[in-house]
Amino acid sequence: MSFNVVLVHPQIPNNTGAIGRLCVNAGAILHLIKPIGFDIDEKAVRRAGLDYWDKLDVKVWENLDEFFTCNTITDNAYFATTKTERPYFDAQFQEGDYIFFGSETKGIPEEVLHKYKSQNITIPMTKEGRSLNLAISTGIILYEAIRQNYSIFSKV
Repeated sequence: MSFNVVLVHPQIPNNTGAIGRLCVNAGAILHLIKPIGFDIDEKAVRRAGLDYWDKLDVKVWENLDEFFTCNTITDNAYFATTKTERPYFDAQFQEGDYIFFGSETKGIPEEVLHKYKSQNITIPMTKEGRSLNLAISTGIILYEAIRQNYSIFSKV
């Protein structure tokens, strides 16, 4: 079983490294969509992912257009954003789904969020907080997807 974690224009190497480690342990595929704010061969990414990076199933895309051309995205995707009221735990995740996360500074581009508005999800937070760290957000939502599909996941 696998899910697809999609990072749109990630900026911070330590977050991407930690998400890489998370994906290895969760059996998820990591998609990185350029532009990326760092070189994925940087020591910071490898250090954050430790010895996991070589075990990671990672795909790097030149831009969003290339990603959407090569991957069929319908109701098999969710888009994490602070710009919706729908909590992530209301989503009905299925094996193979794509879970999108935007850059640490800009989030997912507005045109993508608008196109898939009914598939936007958020992590509930108090009004005092603006957002959560990208790696933490990814872990919360990815493991909810695993929880919902655990009978499949546990057989892998």
